[in-house]
Amino acid sequence: MTGLAADPVCKEHLTGPQHPEQPARFDAAVGALRDLKLVPIPPRLANHDELALCHSQRYIQLAEREILAGLHELSTGDTIISPKSLDAALRATGGALNAVDAIVEKRVSNAISIGRPPGHHATAVRGMGFCVFNTVAIAARYAQKKHGAGRVLIADWDVHHGNGTQDIFYADGSVFFFSTHQSPWYPGTGPGSERGEGKGQGMTLNCPFPAGSGRKEILGAFQSQLLAAAEEIKPEFVLISAGFDSRAGDPLGQFLLTDADFADLTRVMREIADKHAGGRLLSVLEGGYSLTGLASGVRSHVEALQ
Repeated sequence: MTGLAADPVCKEHLTGPQHPEQPARFDAAVGALRDLKLVPIPPRLANHDELALCHSQRYIQLAEREILAGLHELSTGDTIISPKSLDAALRATGGALNAVDAIVEKRVSNAISIGRPPGHHATAVRGMGFCVFNTVAIAARYAQKKHGAGRVLIADWDVHHGNGTQDIFYADGSVFFFSTHQSPWYPGTGPGSERGEGKGQGMTLNCPFPAGSGRKEILGAFQSQLLAAAEEIKPEFVLISAGFDSRAGDPLGQFLLTDADFADLTRVMREIADKHAGGRLLSVLEGGYSLTGLASGVRSHVEALQ
């Protein structure tokens, strides 16, 4: 069965009135799954050593210091913080790591982690774009370090480029990063010419598309380019940066994906995981700022995971 990591403490990360990354996102996503048979995954805090799998000690200490000091925004970028933001971020990441354990230990067939703040814009040394710690990147490295996974594949269908995830693994060689995203759009990164460097050469694949793109472009890239890349990489663990701001009608994106499209994207990811990784697949929530769109997109996605 599919596992669900969702810690209500994540709602205590307060961003203020009218901020699109709001606590109601958690309830919208979790509420959409209430009648599905999912295995609850226990919550926990990520620890310093786990954060340090992807983030510098200096940045971890800076984030802790600024949140605990009561600052309104991280000094590293456009990320609102509040007194409980550190606890929320640690629990968002910790729940995803518990999900990795549950998948590898075969207590669940696959899983989704619904937490906030999101993570894919956070680099090794900088929080930005609503993100404090890069949960999906930490989960990838955790699968390698704790469970011995070799190559890991991360696919990001958020409307925004996952610049932090790309940066963390750009010269790594053991984590393949694939992204479809709107361009030009925040954060202005992710051209197709960026393919990795050093040991990571060829392990980054960006597919930027203009506003108004939808099923043909995005699902097409997953079905052609990502499936072909997976044949070469043969990942042992598969992760999704599942952003639902690429859905039609989202206030922060101009893509046109539908709920049915998210189901088909999920089926592509399951095909990769089933063929190469023994089914080991974890989805981590990123963006999605229309509450109704987020709810219906997450529902369609998780139904396709089951």
